[in-house]
Amino acid sequence: MGEKGKRSKTVSKSQGAAKEHKDQLERLQKKDPEFYQYLQEHGKDLLTFDDEDVDEDADVDMEDAETELDDETYTQDIPEEEEKPSKNVLTTEMVNSWCKSIREDEKLSAVHSLMKAFRTACHYGDDTGTDSAAKFTVMSSSVFNKIMLFTLSEMDRILRKLLKLPASGGKRETINELMNTKQWKNYNHLVKSYLGNALHVLNQMTDTKMISFTLRRLQYSSVFLAAFPSLLRKYIKVALHFWGTGGDALPVVSFLFLRDLCVRLGSDCLDECFRGIYKAYVLNCHFVNAAKLQHIQFLANCVIELIRVDLPTAYQHAFVFIRQLAMLLRDALNMKTKEAFRKVYEWKFINCLELWTGAICAYSSEADFRPLAYPLTQIISGVARLVPTARYFPLRLRCVRMLNRISASTGTFIPVSMLLLDMLEMKELNRPPTGGVGKAVDLRTTLKASKPILKTRAFQEACVISVVEELAEHLAQWSYSVAFFELCFIPAVRLRSFCKSTRVERFQKEMRHLIRKIEANAEFTNERRAPVTFLPNDNAATSFLEDEKKMGASPLSQYVITLRQRAQQRSDSMMESSVLVGENSAVFGRKLDQTPADSDEVDDTRNEDGASVFSSSWLPGGDSRADLPKEEKKKKKKKKKMKGMEQEEGVGGDEDVVEDLVLSSDEDEDEDEDEDVSESGEDGNGEQIGGSRQQSKKQKQRNLSNKNVRSRHHAKNNKSKKRKRAS
Repeated sequence: MGEKGKRSKTVSKSQGAAKEHKDQLERLQKKDPEFYQYLQEHGKDLLTFDDEDVDEDADVDMEDAETELDDETYTQDIPEEEEKPSKNVLTTEMVNSWCKSIREDEKLSAVHSLMKAFRTACHYGDDTGTDSAAKFTVMSSSVFNKIMLFTLSEMDRILRKLLKLPASGGKRETINELMNTKQWKNYNHLVKSYLGNALHVLNQMTDTKMISFTLRRLQYSSVFLAAFPSLLRKYIKVALHFWGTGGDALPVVSFLFLRDLCVRLGSDCLDECFRGIYKAYVLNCHFVNAAKLQHIQFLANCVIELIRVDLPTAYQHAFVFIRQLAMLLRDALNMKTKEAFRKVYEWKFINCLELWTGAICAYSSEADFRPLAYPLTQIISGVARLVPTARYFPLRLRCVRMLNRISASTGTFIPVSMLLLDMLEMKELNRPPTGGVGKAVDLRTTLKASKPILKTRAFQEACVISVVEELAEHLAQWSYSVAFFELCFIPAVRLRSFCKSTRVERFQKEMRHLIRKIEANAEFTNERRAPVTFLPNDNAATSFLEDEKKMGASPLSQYVITLRQRAQQRSDSMMESSVLVGENSAVFGRKLDQTPADSDEVDDTRNEDGASVFSSSWLPGGDSRADLPKEEKKKKKKKKKMKGMEQEEGVGGDEDVVEDLVLSSDEDEDEDEDEDVSESGEDGNGEQIGGSRQQSKKQKQRNLSNKNVRSRHHAKNNKSKKRKRAS
């Protein structure tokens, strides 16, 4: 629509508004003549309202401003330098001709036409009404795939050649210098259009392979985002979303895109990336099970790797995040309410501790990150002692494992032996198990044990074996210290006391074996420190048995190796029960190893999977449900059928839960311990107990019906016998 048409519309609107205002004044004169007279005396300008007083230019300017705002978003149009649009249909021949002109003749007009087609492809199916500026409106899926594949594969090379930049790489300073040149003023709209439209289509895509390919291609042009801060923030947000929720190789590709942004742009995006990736990590670690363990570990490794880009900046953020954890623990210690305990004893809090433990262990030798080890150690120790009950043995063992890792990486002594020895003195590990053998307990996916599981032999064995392993790890770290004899004296005494108190032969055997290794290690150090002449506070004490430590010659070090092998075998046996974890870990490892570490190198295989990825019939604006593979649809149908069968036949596998429910009725503990802090990663015992109650009711009804049938059958037999006797 032309400018005359717009102005005629605004004039007609203004005339209508003026007439309505006059009618209002006439009604006011009839209803309130005194007020109308007051207006005539003091405000004549308000009553003399003509059509000419309307500012027509204001409406026109507002409309122009709105169109300018629309153009400034990432749907910026390219100014036309070619002939006027004559056709609305994009064909394969047109696209092939542009691609040929760009490759052979490097025509700028073909680049402009291609970018218009790229914009149309990215916005295909959007509900934008009739866009007069759009040159093309209709296309097929084959044309869409051709445009997307060529543009994503070649546009970075084209832009770098137009802007006279190196073939790859670049930093923020390079773009800052480029923004003052003539080339940037001439071609910056091409850069913004390419990045903005690609971002728009990223938000529309549903296939992980298409998203991964698009992000890999955009990574080569990520340095241009330094000139567009608003686009940069949107790209960071989209990449973080794909990193946390994507499947297959998409999390790896998204993380490499984020890391490349941080390396190239520096302070422009570091703060936002650090905050965003930590928030995304927290959102993805609310629940832990066997299937999510490796994914959460992968996310933590990504955060730790991103910290490496700028340790001083990362230290400031890490200090704030660790302080937040300390404040939650302080509230729990002061208020002592179930809600405050629950904020600490949940997977989100524990996984954050695991994350910062891994970060400190990775950068313990760096002066910028080492000071965080002390406050984190204090927090972990406080969490382990917060609720000292047997139900939180898995959480305490997890905390001890974190403390051992920090101690080994920083070379600092942390007194963790008391946390382990206190567990052995609790009655739950000294009494014989009254809950039967029970199922195998995976302490990696458990924070709080239920009361029935607490009395099983499997739980007791898992706890005692873990105590032996962690205590041996702790003592093995200091098995070459000149003060090992004094260090191991109290643990050895308390272990002997446990051997006398426990009635389980296997526990006695484990403890006696550990005690023998501790005594052998004490003799090992005493023999070598007998001729020593230096004082305990002398610097020479730090180099005591340094050669033996490198060889791992102490008895405890060799014993720990066997314990690690046994723990690995136990972990592998639990992993075999979950096929999903094994498949994901294998695929994820291969994807990570195959990813190029340095994106600055010129990659000749940039179009590796592009042809296969952009060969589907997907178009923007389509129904994402229709794009699901047939296999996934079949799986969903099978799951629905299985759920329906379970609802008809009753929940299977609840017999053990029924026994546990009967055992829990004999519990003598207080109500406060019964309603301890519930962590969000449990397996839903309440639902299982409810299902077991329903099953017990059904079983009683079946027994009653069987009794009725038997009584009726017995009555019929008696009647038949009486008839025979009468005859």
